[in-house]
Amino acid sequence: MRLFIAIPLGEEMRAAVRAVQDDFRRGGVKGNYTPPENLHLTLAFIGEYPDPDAVLEVLDAVPFRPFELRLDGLGAFGDLWWLGLEDSPALAACVRALRRGLANAGIPFDGKRFSPHITLVRRATTGGRPMPGVAVPRAGMTVDHIALMRSDRGRNGMIYTELR
Repeated sequence: MRLFIAIPLGEEMRAAVRAVQDDFRRGGVKGNYTPPENLHLTLAFIGEYPDPDAVLEVLDAVPFRPFELRLDGLGAFGDLWWLGLEDSPALAACVRALRRGLANAGIPFDGKRFSPHITLVRRATTGGRPMPGVAVPRAGMTVDHIALMRSDRGRNGMIYTELR
């Protein structure tokens, strides 16, 4: 089972992200846009792992308090374009605790430095033009839970299912 831990987006945040994607489309950006139902913020990518219950035990053991997130800025990792988030000490502390819990439980995960972002489009191309100037909405959300997600390859792309 291909697993990751994520924050599903609230409706206001999802609508704001979709508005940015629509602005990119109108600006002529081609690529593989993240479908609305797949928009999320990854906290820890686990990958292939046979025991989701062990991951859920880690999630249950990590102290959690709701916190706020707000969109802030655009960026790219090569041809993967994303929306960034305002600096959030609560988010950073949550990620540290989750990753420490996974490590202590012997659950492997991608240990790359955490760079909070919401993926907008993969394989983005502009036909040689720079990234269009797009306004980032001042949207936010209260994070009220963290989810264990399963990723399956479907006929038309990835299908993400919240396990809990």
